[in-house]
Amino acid sequence: MTKLLPAAHLMRAALLFSSASLVRAQTSPPAQLDPVITTATRTATAPQSIGSVVDLISGAELGRRQANTLAQALGAVAGAPHFATGANGAVSSLFLRGSNSNQTLFLVDGLRLNDPNTDYMVFLGGACVGACDSLEIGHGPQSTLYGGEAVGGVVSLRAQRGTGAPSGSVSLEAGSFGTVQGALSTQGERGANAWNFSTQGGHTDNERTNNVFDSANTTLRLDRRVSERVALGGTVRWFHGVYGDPGDRYTNDPDNREREDNVLTTAFADLKLAYTWTARAVLGGQDRRFVAETPRTGRATGITVVKNRRAVLDTQTSYTGIERHRVTGGFTAEANHTRNTGFGDINKKQGLLAVFAQDEWSPADDVFLTGGLRNDDFDTFGRATTGRATAAWLIVPKTVKLRASYGTAFRSPSFLDLYGTSAFYVGNPKLRAERARGWDAGADWYLANRRGTLSATWFNTAFADLIASTPNFRSVENIQRARTRGAELSAQTTLPGAIEVRASYTYLEAQNLTTATRLLRRPRQSGSVDAWRAFAGGISAGAGLTFAAHRRDVDAKTFRQIDAEDYSVARLYGAWQLTPRLTAKVRFENLLNERYEEVNGYPALGFGAFAGAEWKF
Repeated sequence: MTKLLPAAHLMRAALLFSSASLVRAQTSPPAQLDPVITTATRTATAPQSIGSVVDLISGAELGRRQANTLAQALGAVAGAPHFATGANGAVSSLFLRGSNSNQTLFLVDGLRLNDPNTDYMVFLGGACVGACDSLEIGHGPQSTLYGGEAVGGVVSLRAQRGTGAPSGSVSLEAGSFGTVQGALSTQGERGANAWNFSTQGGHTDNERTNNVFDSANTTLRLDRRVSERVALGGTVRWFHGVYGDPGDRYTNDPDNREREDNVLTTAFADLKLAYTWTARAVLGGQDRRFVAETPRTGRATGITVVKNRRAVLDTQTSYTGIERHRVTGGFTAEANHTRNTGFGDINKKQGLLAVFAQDEWSPADDVFLTGGLRNDDFDTFGRATTGRATAAWLIVPKTVKLRASYGTAFRSPSFLDLYGTSAFYVGNPKLRAERARGWDAGADWYLANRRGTLSATWFNTAFADLIASTPNFRSVENIQRARTRGAELSAQTTLPGAIEVRASYTYLEAQNLTTATRLLRRPRQSGSVDAWRAFAGGISAGAGLTFAAHRRDVDAKTFRQIDAEDYSVARLYGAWQLTPRLTAKVRFENLLNERYEEVNGYPALGFGAFAGAEWKF
């Protein structure tokens, strides 16, 4: 069931379902297979052999808990607080492990969604996780595998291959704030062909004047197995959002409006070149158009248009012919063009060629090591070389794992940083990339009989050459350093009474070392918990709580730094399976009607009640 849910609500800690078993909207439960994760190494790998932190979340899991928005999914992940400027559809920022909001890379169906010139914040604020999606979140520096912006980590949203007999679902929902929304999904396979399709859309008024949000999300994946050695496929994903933006509560603008269309397409081939040699190639493109309209009394309407276009060829090959090794290497070629008619008046192109290599080595049956290097060559600011190493040791086979990782990462300067011009600003073409190096260490406890996982991690990341304004604010320089460190705790387990619990907690110290101040909007303490149970008679119910405490912000009226308010938000949801195909659902968001602001000056939604139904076919 698709949600356009209130932006301050939460969900979900990661759960282990095989990406090959994420069959949506089935009339009978899918078979549970051993899970695999691809984000950690760019290869299908069992969680027990991974030396870094990766959360795996399925659209089916979020749908059961009635929380299918991308923002909600990320809000429940340890170390991944996100904050929205108000209500449904508002721009949202992610501070993964305390990194800047522009230092997390979003991969969508294998393509980069964002870079320093292409924003993810509108997509995060309004996009849904569809019934055919799975979501992986890799923590810590990941530039060795994915290039720039992967400083805090990588968020990978991927449409899954359809499996099994054809099936589908239709859902509708209505409720508070004038909310009406619906979803349709279908998936399956016949012979050598498979498909997976989902579409969601809806309308909500939110609470403030000029705060309407209308959206549509559509995802399609097609697959064809040509032979035992060759499999082909393609994906198309479209996000459309129109948001009435009243600004902060001191402004209350009556007519500002923002629109975004973001289309990503891929064509891919998976090849088995030999028994020990496989390859994958992805050819893709992105076309994003963002328009901000600002009507002005007595003057022409101010219109800012941002266009981002990207073409990508990404290839990799893996060889397992060396005993206890899997060697993977590849390259990425990318061309992008940004046109921004707003501040800086940008109209620039950029080319990128990157090569990488990685070795996964298991010197003993319960020891797993990885190491890799990557070089990214930009035709604008130059080169960046990064490296990464991880280690995992199953000290108790299939039960307890110790792990550690170390990596370096970078963020490219934007076109505005390098080339922007205005009456009071000029870019700096001599900028270097922002740099980071980080390590983590922790342990995972895999509970018996697939009853879940308990995890604990300590992390530390150092940032250098951060780009900031010069003292006269007329340009930018590489002049700041920062450090983030803390602990991530997460749990997924089934308690007595068949109560399923997902929980996460993060303790974070985030300091700007140059100014000796705390980094803004990084809560020292944050977390979430969600409990769900299925009862007799087809009835299920759940409850969730999320909180954030001890953070700094900027006063929207005075622009001075302040201590932001703490908040905790509760929700309640339930479902009743009336027939094998028909289910009624209800949910209550911000159950205690907490009045709070994730970003100062932008009120979050109050109490909301919603009801709907889902029919499976």
